[in-house]
Amino acid sequence: METLSDKPKKSNRIKSVVATVGFLIIVYAGLQVYNFLYKPNVPGNLKKEIILIPTGSGLDDVIFLLKKDGFIEDETTFRLMAEKMKYRGRPGRFKIKPNWTNRRLVQHLRGGKQEPVKLVLVNERLPEQVAGKVARFIEPDSLAIIDLLNNERYLDSIGYTPQLIMTLFIPNTYEFFWNTSPRKFMERMIKENKKFWTKNNRLEKAKKWKMTKEEVYILASIVERETNQNKEKKRMAGVYMNRLERGMLLQADPTLVFASRDWESRSLAKYKTLDSPYNTYMYKGLPPGPISMASIPSIDAVLNREKHNYIYFCAAGNESGLHNFAETYNGHLKNIQIYKRNLRKRGLL
Repeated sequence: METLSDKPKKSNRIKSVVATVGFLIIVYAGLQVYNFLYKPNVPGNLKKEIILIPTGSGLDDVIFLLKKDGFIEDETTFRLMAEKMKYRGRPGRFKIKPNWTNRRLVQHLRGGKQEPVKLVLVNERLPEQVAGKVARFIEPDSLAIIDLLNNERYLDSIGYTPQLIMTLFIPNTYEFFWNTSPRKFMERMIKENKKFWTKNNRLEKAKKWKMTKEEVYILASIVERETNQNKEKKRMAGVYMNRLERGMLLQADPTLVFASRDWESRSLAKYKTLDSPYNTYMYKGLPPGPISMASIPSIDAVLNREKHNYIYFCAAGNESGLHNFAETYNGHLKNIQIYKRNLRKRGLL
């Protein structure tokens, strides 16, 4: 039988249990707050460090990508933090570091500080190749890019034609954000083109030779494909200008390659009668557009070409990659013999 003296003891035990439970609840809540705010949620041993968040992604999409690629361990606490910080998703290419807390991760993604991509434009021949190259580095696919490059109304609005659009691209390494749109990409290329032509008096040099920058680029594209030796490009450019000024056919083999789209064949004679405005064995003057991207050294070689009387050139045939030049056809025939002799020495003829 419970006595009156036992009641205070029982009451004290109940209070003690309640206090203990309350304490444990507080501790548990504190741990949850700690986990929510301060415990790292990004693993310490990440398998990758870059996440791509597509345009139009919402919070659910971001959480799915983070979880799928192993960037977060607890998606619930991340969601709570994201909602608390009013993060709803932002497109881009982001670098994530190990052991980040939810707060740090959300701050980073919400802040939009992207890891840029490096796009290298070098020797693409066609707009389709440019689109394919660019699409490997930015979010839009190649179809979206080529649609813009083939859009004559758009090209007209920026001062280009389908034949001349390749003259827009200056080979270089460019940094872009991954979620750059096709139009933003083109805006950047226009800006870089203007910067290039205003630098080092390039426009003034083109005017001095009575050429437009597009004509300079077209000729430079031929020089680009004719020789890969920068030290002879100025001389090569001088040869082609001499032919143009004398009303001669350019007779540039690289234009046959472009006209035929036969990128691999070494035997081009069969294409000399191909009816194409790019066939400089058939049509005088420059072709209607470039046959390739022209490198900066090739463009500058045209702008600073050598003044000489050379009309002909022939590969040296040795391992130098250089050419021998001649002012007369007889001199050219002698260079052809040198070429054949060198090939025989190398066992190639």
